[in-house]
Amino acid sequence: MYQGKKVSVVISTYQEKNSIKKFVNDCFSTQLVDEVIVVNNNAEIGTNDEVKQTKATLIHESKQGYGHGYQRGLREASGDLIIMTEADGTFTAHDFEKLLVFSKDFPVIFCTRTATHAIHDGANMGIFLKWGNWAVAKMIEVLFWTTELSDVGCTTRLLRRDALNKIQPLFSVGDSYFGLEMILLTVLARIPFVELPIHYLPRVGVSAVTGYFHKTFILGMTMIYYTLKTRINIPLKKKVTSLEVGDLIKATAAIR
Repeated sequence: MYQGKKVSVVISTYQEKNSIKKFVNDCFSTQLVDEVIVVNNNAEIGTNDEVKQTKATLIHESKQGYGHGYQRGLREASGDLIIMTEADGTFTAHDFEKLLVFSKDFPVIFCTRTATHAIHDGANMGIFLKWGNWAVAKMIEVLFWTTELSDVGCTTRLLRRDALNKIQPLFSVGDSYFGLEMILLTVLARIPFVELPIHYLPRVGVSAVTGYFHKTFILGMTMIYYTLKTRINIPLKKKVTSLEVGDLIKATAAIR
């Protein structure tokens, strides 16, 4: 609980069997988190056993994909403040408090892993990953005339319930660039947001995407294409209706 508001943490898991138990326990140990929703997105065998040793609520989502997993978790979360994150060891529950503090002023808080002094030794943040995320983020800044961004691939973020309700019906991306879709929907709906630097640690195990250069490269190109196509398909306005944003999603869904 944070200042009378229920706090939910949403985690989708695929290859985090060896780190998820500790991370879930760390979430609860902050004494700020009321519920943790863990979505088993066809995770490796043994993951359920690890989660069942914690106080987390375990959900299964058979549609494979980062976006499908997190969309399911967001639907299941009951909190007033919802934190998305990953249990692969790269993030720390210690950072949750700063997100919650800023939630008083901003309905959405995105996070960045590109702050040099917050990148721990051994973290998977090489030149291509760091500056690739930065480049797409700056593209969004320029094309959409929006708030400063420096990382489009960071899962950790917070949404107030009112902000989530506004964009949730428009989610359509089930793949690894779901986080980018959420950023663009937030920008297009003119929901106030801010980006905060957080700690980025070495991963436990190997990522199914960013652990391989060719997959990272393909994801980066997809993000660039999706961003450009989004900008082309919808004009910038001071106010954008849900119907117009919905039309945008239909227009861009073909790239999946």
